[in-house]
Amino acid sequence: QVQLVESGGGLVQAGGSLRLSCAASGRTFSTYTMGWFRQAPGKEREFVATISWRGGSTYYADSVKGRFTISRENAKNTVYLQMNSLKPEDTAVYYCTADQYGSLSSLAAHYDYWGQGTQVTVSS
Repeated sequence: QVQLVESGGGLVQAGGSLRLSCAASGRTFSTYTMGWFRQAPGKEREFVATISWRGGSTYYADSVKGRFTISRENAKNTVYLQMNSLKPEDTAVYYCTADQYGSLSSLAAHYDYWGQGTQVTVSS
């Protein structure tokens, strides 16, 4: 089992940047495919990005491709989401997810573990 704790959210102006971090507990972090999802008020949770447990493959939602970068640092049990050129429509609670030995997936049901989320607000 793994516990996930997100940090790094906040308020930023449109065009700005934020880096989210997700710290995972346990000694088997390197065996988990990690993902980021987000949920805006009144909307369903949507996929943002994922990185394979081997770390060599990534997959992004079209809405963030070219602006967001997911990465991981296994030695620190941490996955990151670098968000650049932020837009007001990026405003949401961002959630970190994990799936042991999982394949890359944009489906929320694919992931077994979720963090509590961190709020990102982008002002226009």
